[in-house]
Amino acid sequence: MARSVILLSDEEVALVRESSLLVGKTLAEVARHIGPGVTTAALDALAERFIRDNGGLPGFKGLYGCPSTLLISVNDQVVHGLPGDRPLQEGDIASVDCGVLMNGFYGDSAYTFCVGEVPADVRKLLKVTQECLALGIAQAVTNNRTGDIGAAVQQHAEAHKYGVVRELVGHGVGRKLHEAPEVPNYGKRGHGTKLQRGMVLAIEPMVNMGSKEVRQLDDGWTVVTRDGRPSAHFEHTVAVRDGQAEVLSTFSYIEDVLKAKGELVDM
Repeated sequence: MARSVILLSDEEVALVRESSLLVGKTLAEVARHIGPGVTTAALDALAERFIRDNGGLPGFKGLYGCPSTLLISVNDQVVHGLPGDRPLQEGDIASVDCGVLMNGFYGDSAYTFCVGEVPADVRKLLKVTQECLALGIAQAVTNNRTGDIGAAVQQHAEAHKYGVVRELVGHGVGRKLHEAPEVPNYGKRGHGTKLQRGMVLAIEPMVNMGSKEVRQLDDGWTVVTRDGRPSAHFEHTVAVRDGQAEVLSTFSYIEDVLKAKGELVDM
């Protein structure tokens, strides 16, 4: 049986925003420290401390058996990469996905970072994926459907000859991290779940430089591209509204840090 969609009041949406803003601030802490030689485990530890120090709980840790606060996916890892002792290297890209639970509501966001100097073709992948996110968000308005979001993402990615992952999708967010409806990054306009004011969605394009095909590693978590080419992932938590979606998470804290470090990539 399909799960029913939960509509949130304006007061509840405001609580999701609080959680989502703490996610953004946590990812900004990651931005301060990420660089060549830093391990993903070190980033995970600092993120957990920051979330707890600011009144939240890690949204991922313990959920479905997840062992970490962050999921960090490097290069050909699409999503759900587990932090470990591997030092990041010059030229890597790293998708950092973070969730926070605070005041009974979740926030969820992800950002793909460049580690040092990254090749121009990989920077383009990140730029196009972030554009896909913006185009998807623009469709998250009352009386549209989830297929409108997916079609906007798919068309832009495929126009650049990139592959759009099918096996992993966005989702509703609220008192649970994953709620109805599913929000695929592909689809047909006018199809899928009808969007209503008060729905809160995590929209998260996962775009591969090569084929759309992926596989899961033996750790039961990490998803990688089958062809070994890089993948990018950006995510915002968004409230469906009349006329224009309300973005509850933000990349502004991250971008302020990267700009101060001289590392803000033109996206």
